[in-house]
Amino acid sequence: MLNFAEIAEGNIKKIYAIRLKPGTDLLKGLEEICNEKQIKNGVILSAIGSLDGVKYCNPVELPEKKAGYGYGEILHLSGPIELTNASGLICHDRTGEINLHIHITLSDRYGNAHGGHLVEGTKVLLTTDLVIGEIEGLIMGREFDEDLEVPIFAPRQK
Repeated sequence: MLNFAEIAEGNIKKIYAIRLKPGTDLLKGLEEICNEKQIKNGVILSAIGSLDGVKYCNPVELPEKKAGYGYGEILHLSGPIELTNASGLICHDRTGEINLHIHITLSDRYGNAHGGHLVEGTKVLLTTDLVIGEIEGLIMGREFDEDLEVPIFAPRQK
């Protein structure tokens, strides 16, 4: 057994192809779909589209935290933004509540690249197209880590 990693094995159970319509909050829309379809263990396989402004954050040094790092202030990009990729995990906590962890890669109108951890408030401009895979045979857990003081991925075998 590896003592530097947590590993669980499973299989792709079902694939969902999704188009989010203009004005939809990307994070909240995905969360609502996962709740309706009861997807608690999954992965974003592909995501592209256009966004009407973006809210995201990145890790920064935070000396007051035990680990010395954490997520910084929310960053904002305004105007039309190209979503060149999103990847992430569809997890849940021990109570069964869905907890999404999504990272995005973006391009602004000038071709400058941006990216980070998606937060609420990012709206679809024209369309956002996603493919997600539901996973079976393992638990895609997400729990708050007291030492790191951030939520972490906690995969477990079913």
